[in-house]
Amino acid sequence: MVEQWRGTLYPARLPEFHRILPAAELADRVRWVWIPEWNLAPGRVSRQEVLPFPALNLVVDKDGVTLSGPATRRSFRDLSGRGWAVGMLLRPAAVPMFTDDPGSLRDTEIEVDAPDLLAAVVAAMAGKPQGDDDAAGADREGAGAGVVPVPDVAEVRRAAAVAAAARWLEVRVPAPDAEGRLANRLEDLIPADASITRVDQLAGQLGVSVRTVQRLARRYVGLPPLAMIRRYRLQEAAERLRLHPETPIADVAADLGYADHAHLAADFREVLGFTPSGYRRSAAES
Repeated sequence: MVEQWRGTLYPARLPEFHRILPAAELADRVRWVWIPEWNLAPGRVSRQEVLPFPALNLVVDKDGVTLSGPATRRSFRDLSGRGWAVGMLLRPAAVPMFTDDPGSLRDTEIEVDAPDLLAAVVAAMAGKPQGDDDAAGADREGAGAGVVPVPDVAEVRRAAAVAAAARWLEVRVPAPDAEGRLANRLEDLIPADASITRVDQLAGQLGVSVRTVQRLARRYVGLPPLAMIRRYRLQEAAERLRLHPETPIADVAADLGYADHAHLAADFREVLGFTPSGYRRSAAES
């Protein structure tokens, strides 16, 4: 299941935005592909604010390919004019193929030399994926005969971009070994079980030592495991505050394992720069 808005602080401000699951055979290397597209009036700027997942993203836009390291705080990007991006939220097991030290990329974006990936995704987003001309012609002919409906052009472009990115990744990033699969399990457990609030609990669920959990997080994510736990809890807290304005903040804190409202507020201020009540107000206004 794609968590369409998790991590997005103000969904109402987003341009057109999609999260698309990868093919099943790549689910151990990519969590999903995210694609925003925008076309803003001259002089208009749209600020997109997110509480990023504790993970790395490989991102393609018309200007190049970048690798975004794990974020330690709220991030934003100002959009203007017309554009798009195709991002892959990497699973932990895929990270060592791009960097030996993801921690060195915290809050950083670096260029990746991948001209073939760039060319394939740009062509797809322009509506010119390889081998698509015959298929499009067949669709038009079938639609004219009243048999096959004409597909949505934008949806076809996005699907082609996802397929192009997947082909590139599958060739260059092998299926994970046993340790990579364990790192993926670590990532899966934290959002799935809200009762996990401490690293020793996570280690117990995985059946490994605390030291092993710390090593896995360092090598495959670049953040301490406790920071990963807190990030997922903050994402869920923000989502609940936005979607359920009638729920007391103290109840949200208790449900997510915080000692009290004050501890949740402290995490909010540290990572997001505002309080839970301040976020709830700004989300309602947006």
